[in-house]
Amino acid sequence: MKKRLILTALACFAATAMEARADDLVFQLKNNTGAVLTNFYTSPVGVNEWEDDVFGRQVLNPGESMEITIADGRDVCKYDMRFEFEEGSALDTTEDTQDLCELGEYTIHE
Repeated sequence: MKKRLILTALACFAATAMEARADDLVFQLKNNTGAVLTNFYTSPVGVNEWEDDVFGRQVLNPGESMEITIADGRDVCKYDMRFEFEEGSALDTTEDTQDLCELGEYTIHE
């Protein structure tokens, strides 16, 4: 009986872990500008503060793309996004709102 209970608990844990992973928002971000994208912030619509920089220590050079995963555990789709470029570039900080559940690719333009 104990073995069956343990196996059931493990199966539930595995299903929960797989379910949480399925909720991650994944898309390609492409920098189609002439400047280095140094910071990328997201936050669910309605949250008044930006979350941590998605890039961490990375940057996105002109013409490059990278896979972005937002694994914040929330089950919302609409996110505000903030893009910051290298100092000295002619580009201003840009903000946008998108439904990331439906988004497969996002390209930022000048």
